[in-house]
Amino acid sequence: MKEILGGLMLVALSSAAGAQVVLNASSWVPPGHPITATMLVPFCADIEKATAGRVKCNILPKAPVGAVQTFDGVKDGLMDLSFVTHGYTPGRFALTDAPEFPFMGDTAEAMAVAYQRIYAHMLAGADEHSGVVLLSVFTHGPGQMYNTKRSIGALRDLDGLKIRVGGGLVNEIAKKLGAVPMLKPAPESYELLSTGVADGLFFPKESPLSFKLVPLIKHVTYVPGGLYNVSFAWIANPAKWSQIPEADRKAIRPLLGEALARRSGRAWDAADARGEAAVREAKIPIVIASAQFRAEIKAKTDPLEREWIEKKARPKGIDGAAVLKALRAEIAALEKK
Repeated sequence: MKEILGGLMLVALSSAAGAQVVLNASSWVPPGHPITATMLVPFCADIEKATAGRVKCNILPKAPVGAVQTFDGVKDGLMDLSFVTHGYTPGRFALTDAPEFPFMGDTAEAMAVAYQRIYAHMLAGADEHSGVVLLSVFTHGPGQMYNTKRSIGALRDLDGLKIRVGGGLVNEIAKKLGAVPMLKPAPESYELLSTGVADGLFFPKESPLSFKLVPLIKHVTYVPGGLYNVSFAWIANPAKWSQIPEADRKAIRPLLGEALARRSGRAWDAADARGEAAVREAKIPIVIASAQFRAEIKAKTDPLEREWIEKKARPKGIDGAAVLKALRAEIAALEKK
């Protein structure tokens, strides 16, 4: 009898030691998009490596829900790991507007790392990601202008253009600049542009290549410092995350927070370089926004900062002016390194 019990215990211990937590990971952008190919896939590989295979990802071939429903999908356990675009759900997030203002910086890496640092120190207490495990926040590369109608070198050139935007602050920025914003998820961009429903798009430099838009685009305007940015977060399902043994969560921890923001930003910068190269190879006319044009943009969009400080940050007990000052200083310091 003792031998049988001992054998059963050994089997149980062996089974426990070999137990594996599988995270169903989801991405709503194409497999070749940098978020999937150069952020999610290597992140999952590093989780598996850090835990000696005890925790691994099953990257789903198709997202169970659309981009807009992703936060709730992760919260409800339809998938265990994914990313969200904060602006896709207007009214749900307020503080994540912080890095989205014009002229924040020229690299996604610096902006993402700075954003993660400032978020952790100044914004996390508001708990806007309640219901999920927040792994990291990050931004894409500085947003630019693409269209099929005309060269844009001054504010008047934007007047009346129907521009696809990704939500969040860029929606208000487009309005302030005289464009007509169309809030649509990024994967719908090709159809919007090819059918003429949209005249143009505000996107980071990677997107024309990632979403196969280069043949459709006729005019590009690059804005030094960025016309806008978009805030994202990597999130996980709390119930599934809690199934990971504490020792393995400890092993995964160095991959999260600032490290995950840096990984995401660095991958986006590399994708931005490839996207710009594709635009230049296609010989699409490019305008670099002049100092005068940038001043026009700043004059029109400055009121948005005051509005965010007073109407979004303050009601949540956040000193918005201090957040923006700290964020800009952190980005500037990182871009000098």
